[in-house]
Amino acid sequence: MDYVTESSDIGILDLLRKAGPLGVGELAKATSVTATAVRQRLVRLMAQGLIDRQIARAARGRPSHRYALTDKGRRQTGANFADLALALWQEIRAVKDPEVRRGLLQRIARTMAGMYGSQVRGDTTAEKMRAVSRLFAERNVPFDVDESGSLPVLTARACPYPQLAEQDRGICALEKMMIAELVGSGLNLAECRLDGDPCCRFESN
Repeated sequence: MDYVTESSDIGILDLLRKAGPLGVGELAKATSVTATAVRQRLVRLMAQGLIDRQIARAARGRPSHRYALTDKGRRQTGANFADLALALWQEIRAVKDPEVRRGLLQRIARTMAGMYGSQVRGDTTAEKMRAVSRLFAERNVPFDVDESGSLPVLTARACPYPQLAEQDRGICALEKMMIAELVGSGLNLAECRLDGDPCCRFESN
């Protein structure tokens, strides 16, 4: 088979989405890296629950292993809805009544929090913030938690919604609402990249 050359974990996931279960040799050829490097990536992806290892039994010889996407892996690949998100956000911005618009954002935030809620566990705000940080890390968006003060602070090192934020900082309000729902605590957006700050900081209140 001929595949587009890829060299990242995301590339391996995309190859498995397009081609179905593949072996180490096929992945190594498609990604132009060594079989050892492929195995290292596969171990990472299996640890994240994104792929499974399957046994492929041949008529002769020893059975071999092939790798396929899990349900979680399928959800995280081939899901580029940027155009749809931009169109929907434009419709939200078109709502003239600020109270209606805010109510709509709150409902969206609660719906998104409900989607992620099973992955955010903890007895304290700090524990839940750490869970949120891990959740975004799975989506290649770095967050960290500072617990040095009296109240924990969640810091976003990159924007999860850069295209939307460029059009309307209302997405920052939506993000704050969603995170507040997840951690079960009110939050202040103390710093924002759109204001020229180096990162976005969410402080408990």
